[in-house]
Amino acid sequence: QVQVVESGGGSVQAGGSLRLSCAASGSIFTIKDMGWYRQVPGKQRELVASITRGGSTNYADAVKGRFTISRDNAKNAVYLQMNSLKPEDTGVYYCRVTAFGFSWGQGTQVTVSS
Repeated sequence: QVQVVESGGGSVQAGGSLRLSCAASGSIFTIKDMGWYRQVPGKQRELVASITRGGSTNYADAVKGRFTISRDNAKNAVYLQMNSLKPEDTGVYYCRVTAFGFSWGQGTQVTVSS
């Protein structure tokens, strides 16, 4: 059993910032990569950013230069700092944890208004 809990979502105006947090707990030996995905109506869930245990990062082109992903291995936590938010960033953001397989959080809503 792996539990994934997200926090930090909310509503902001365009140009604002939010910081999402995700913590994993339960039957975990060593977490490999962690990442953030988002989903909007009419589209499939898509990768926003990911980070390996060693710290290598990957970002979707749409968020490069605006979002920063980081992690704390001791706390089994991953974070997403989102700056210069745009209305197109609106969606439900999900944390994914890879151990034996994929484990997902339940999602946190991010709404960016014009």
